Amino acid sequence: MSTNTPSQHHSPTQALPLTGRVAVVTGASSGIGEASAERLAALGARVVVLARRADRLAELVARIEKNGGSALAIAADVTDAAALRAAAARVEAELGGADLLLNNAGVMLPAPIEELAADQWQRQIDLNISGLMNAIGAFTPQLVRAAAARGVADLINTSSIAAQNIFPNFAVYSGTKAYVTHLSRHLRAELGAKKVRVSAIEPGIVGTELQSHVTDRGALDWLAGSKETMEWLTAEDVAETVGFIATLPPRVNLQQVTIMPTGQAA
Repeated sequence: MSTNTPSQHHSPTQALPLTGRVAVVTGASSGIGEASAERLAALGARVVVLARRADRLAELVARIEKNGGSALAIAADVTDAAALRAAAARVEAELGGADLLLNNAGVMLPAPIEELAADQWQRQIDLNISGLMNAIGAFTPQLVRAAAARGVADLINTSSIAAQNIFPNFAVYSGTKAYVTHLSRHLRAELGAKKVRVSAIEPGIVGTELQSHVTDRGALDWLAGSKETMEWLTAEDVAETVGFIATLPPRVNLQQVTIMPTGQAA
C-alpha cells in the first residue's frame, strides 16, 4: 500500500489531481471512511468528514492538516435528515458546495432470520438505506450544480460483495447492500447525462470496526475462521480505489467495482 505523501508524487508547483474539489465523506470516523478522507485530502481535495463521533473527527482533521491537507469536521448522524440538510447548507456556505460524496456510513448485524432480531433489522435499514438516502437528498443538488460548472462530480456509494453473493444469516444486511448497488445503477442512468458519475464499490471482507458490531456467535466464528485462512483487505486498499475513481477523466465512470481479498472465494 502506498504511503507516499503528496509531495513525493508532485512538485510544489504542480497541482494535485483533486485540487479545487470538495469531498464529503460519511462514516468518516473510522475504517473505509477515515482512510478515504485521508486519501482524498492527499490528492488535493478539501474534505468534509461527517460522522457521529466528534472526538474521532477532530483527530482525523488534525492528522489531515498535519499532512498538508484541508478538512472540516461536521458531527452528525446520517439517520437524521434535518442534520444532513444542515450539514449540506454549511458545506455550501463555507466551501461553495460539494462535488464528491462518498456514502460510507453503514452497519452489519448478521443473525439467523428466525431469531427475529427486529431491532437489528431496523438499525441496518435505517443506517444503510435511509441514512444513504438522507445524504443523497442533501448533497445531490450540490453535485449537479458542481458538475454543470466544472464538468464532473462524483457520487460514490459503499456497497458490499454481499449485494451479489449469498451469505447465510446475512440476509438483511445483504438486502440493504443490494439496494445500494441497484440504486447506484439507476442514479447513474439518471445523473450521468448531467455529468455526475455514480459508482458502487463492493468490497469483500475488510478489516474495520464493522466486525466489532457483530453479536451473532455463528457470524463471529465465521469471521474469525476467515481471518485465519486469508489476508483481509485494509481500509486503505478501498481508499486507494476511491481516489482512483475520483481522479479518472470526466468521461470515465466506473459503475461498479468489486474489490476482493485474493484469498476470498465468494
